[in-house]
Amino acid sequence: MKKVELESLIKSFFLFFLSQTLLVGALFFVYYNKEIQTLDESIFSKMRVCSYSLRCKEFDIGFVPAKKYELYKLYKDDKALSVYFPIPKSEKNNLKIFLPKEKYTKELRKLKSDVRLKFFVVLFIIFILSALFSFYALYPLRNALRLTEEFIKDILHDFNTPLATLRLNVAMLKSELKENTKIRRIENSVQTILNLQANLRAYLSSHLAQKEEYLLKDFLAERVALLGANYRHITFNIDVDEKVKLFTNKDSFTRIIDNLLSNAAKYNKQNGSVSLKLEGTLLKIKDTGKGIQNPKRVFERFYKEQERGIGIGLHIVQKLCQELEILISLESKVGEGSVFSLDLSKIIKV
Repeated sequence: MKKVELESLIKSFFLFFLSQTLLVGALFFVYYNKEIQTLDESIFSKMRVCSYSLRCKEFDIGFVPAKKYELYKLYKDDKALSVYFPIPKSEKNNLKIFLPKEKYTKELRKLKSDVRLKFFVVLFIIFILSALFSFYALYPLRNALRLTEEFIKDILHDFNTPLATLRLNVAMLKSELKENTKIRRIENSVQTILNLQANLRAYLSSHLAQKEEYLLKDFLAERVALLGANYRHITFNIDVDEKVKLFTNKDSFTRIIDNLLSNAAKYNKQNGSVSLKLEGTLLKIKDTGKGIQNPKRVFERFYKEQERGIGIGLHIVQKLCQELEILISLESKVGEGSVFSLDLSKIIKV
């Protein structure tokens, strides 16, 4: 189950479960108070019967001055539950029948235990219904995601033929017309499409369970070597401890680093530099490029400040970082450069 599906399942489950629990809790509160009232009425009825025969072992009997208490009314205090009845042919005293507080508390405990048991039985039923409801509600989302992914994968697969044709024809043009600006622009556009294709493939096929352990410095040196071949005028510096290891999905992390390094080199100044430095668990990728006018918007889908690209690369980078539990942030000044920071605390092994 994908992360977005799991998140949707958990949210729908808790939304349904908590709402039903609050509703049932309110109903059981009313029910509990009604049961207390019923218990009091039952005790009052027994006391009334007791007042005729005086043969009742569960109640205590006493006498009080007449007119001090209202007759046929149940009184509750810290010591007992009491009811006062008239005594035939007596105007000075009234009969007091009462249930000690300890006995009444014992009856309340039984009642509370019974209500609690019923509440947890209903709560268990709600739990089962919430789970069933959540899976049922998740099915359309999972189906839509599956269809969307299949469609995107089909489109990506269909890209291969026209891209291969473009690269072949560009190579032929290059041999005929030699190097020129127009051909270089076509090559850059084709490379942009290839990068986008690779990003989408990595995002769609990312499996968090497929993790592996590898040295961070060797990994970065490998990516810099591959990318540096296309940017001879850029100097790359790596300042990372040789013993630091990562344990994560390598393909997804490769897409993150490749995108950030590619942007750092692509939008850098002539004879500029790109440095990769690990500070604690924070990997900083710093360039001496043009800088970004709106750093807060760079991760938005389709947002871009340059004519090149389509503004989706960094959006995919952010999604991949979320999948790998990497916190990404950016600091940038126009004309001075940018610094992307990756918090690797969840995936780093020193």
